[in-house]
Amino acid sequence: MRDEFDSLASGGKIGRNQVELLVTLAKGGYCVHRSWGVGRITTIDTVFARFVIDFPGKPGHSMDLSFAADSLKSIQADHILARKSSDLDSLREMAALHHLDLIRLVLKSYGGKATLDQVQQVLVPDVIADDWKKWWEVAKRELKKDGHFQVPIKKSDPIIFQEKEVSLHVRVMGDLKAAKGLKARIAVATELLKYLTDLEDPKGAVAESITLVNADIVSHVRTMPALALEAIFIRDELSQAVNAEPHPGELTVSAIWTQNLRLDELLEQMPAVKHKRALAAFKTANPNLWQEGVLAILNTTSSKLAGECASLLIQENKLDLLKETLARLISQHQASSELLLWLARERSDSFADILGPEVFRAMLTAMERDQFNEKRSNRLRDFILDDHDLLVELIGSADIEIIRDLTRALQLSPSFDDMDKRSLLARIVKSYPSIQSLITGDQTKQESNIIVSWESLERRKNEYTELVQKKIPANSREIAIARSYGDLRENHEYKAAKEMQKLLMRRKAELEIQLLRSRGTDFANPKTDVVSVGTQVKVTDLDNNNEETYAILGAWDFDAEKGIISYQTPLAQALMNQAPGKEVEFELDGLRKRYRIEGIGAYVTA
Repeated sequence: MRDEFDSLASGGKIGRNQVELLVTLAKGGYCVHRSWGVGRITTIDTVFARFVIDFPGKPGHSMDLSFAADSLKSIQADHILARKSSDLDSLREMAALHHLDLIRLVLKSYGGKATLDQVQQVLVPDVIADDWKKWWEVAKRELKKDGHFQVPIKKSDPIIFQEKEVSLHVRVMGDLKAAKGLKARIAVATELLKYLTDLEDPKGAVAESITLVNADIVSHVRTMPALALEAIFIRDELSQAVNAEPHPGELTVSAIWTQNLRLDELLEQMPAVKHKRALAAFKTANPNLWQEGVLAILNTTSSKLAGECASLLIQENKLDLLKETLARLISQHQASSELLLWLARERSDSFADILGPEVFRAMLTAMERDQFNEKRSNRLRDFILDDHDLLVELIGSADIEIIRDLTRALQLSPSFDDMDKRSLLARIVKSYPSIQSLITGDQTKQESNIIVSWESLERRKNEYTELVQKKIPANSREIAIARSYGDLRENHEYKAAKEMQKLLMRRKAELEIQLLRSRGTDFANPKTDVVSVGTQVKVTDLDNNNEETYAILGAWDFDAEKGIISYQTPLAQALMNQAPGKEVEFELDGLRKRYRIEGIGAYVTA
């Protein structure tokens, strides 16, 4: 094709500098356009100086040769992009059965090397539609074993294909020696541990790596103790993997903890996955004082690390000590937002006797305090907004006055904007409709009030106080204790306590509505020209001509022997506002009853 392109250049139809580009495109047969993607050149028309190219969505597209030279990039037929265009099924089969062949094809398509992101971008989702991470873990292990691939520790570095095969042992030990700094050496040693069984001489490799790591530990133990501790961990794991004896004079974890370091600062410098082991090492090195050290950092660490601290304390039967510390920090409003975030996420029944309205009050304080910190965090605020059950669960055991106070505190809090406040307040109103008037300023409609005697009102208030102050807290403690017995499937004490919790909460909600609507009275000076609340009524049962006397009192009053009935009963409702001599009808237990009012007087207590 070169001669034809030279002729077109001589005729001025294409530029002389475009000839070589067009020859490459013609030979390759495939090209890439920045906007249209991969195309296959189906026709080379030197008469009209054009290519005909099949692009995705643009089959048979005609393109001027001069424009093609400037806008297209040539790729060979075996390039991964060309293969995706022409033979996608075989690539998918390769991905399923021959991982290395597929990776080799990708790398060769890009000059022998490509980053992991580049590999993923070209294969997902067209070639690999399933779980990429799972696929890559399998492929990576095969690449490590194969001597033709260099797989870097850092994801941003390229994976390299090399024609000359190099053994895994040589590659790993070369990486270990070439690693710059202890952090890089720990990363290579971690890789060595993963592929130890695939090495030709595992014990020799471990011995050589431990010598290198030990030298770095000595030079970092005082300047970078967190990194030195990580190195000790991986060194000990390598030794255990091959049952090797410790090297004479090597530093152990005790060399870290004898430096009087701040536990929280050291842990925050380590990866989160190492926190559990670091805490266990701290406990071993400080068998008598470890719990004080762990409790001391609960309130100064991230929520995740606070969770690890709590897990260690619970595991070592220090749950009561943990709860005592949490309760003190919460009651004094000193708990950090990160600690409260962990507690909100956890909120298991083990902490049922701690979780309550005071926790939410402490959360508001912590978030307001965070606004003045340099490292301001919104994680607790975001969690409160995202977890639609949290707020209602925390205030569920509180009496209505405390809920009112918390509602006012939420309305005044600078931690939430107006829209978020409305969302949170709506959650409270949904569970506690009586709070609506506090939020909107509307008064409860008179029609919804109920009239009660002072005596019955006092009984209801006493019941509510005992419920909130004694029964519900006691039930929370029962749940926490029963939860500690383990295996909730067969834990009858736990199931019984949870069922009782539902009953108590239901009764609490009922009492709150009743007390909100109730209006106490002593029934003094009632109207007696007609039947009203507080009157005593003499009636005749017209079915048998028997005379009966009833005292119509409050909604919660009833005494059959004294003839006291509630004004809400069917009989009282039929008599209400009726004068002497009036006959009334009403239904009772499915039967129609007829009464005549004989006389009305004011009720007088005995």
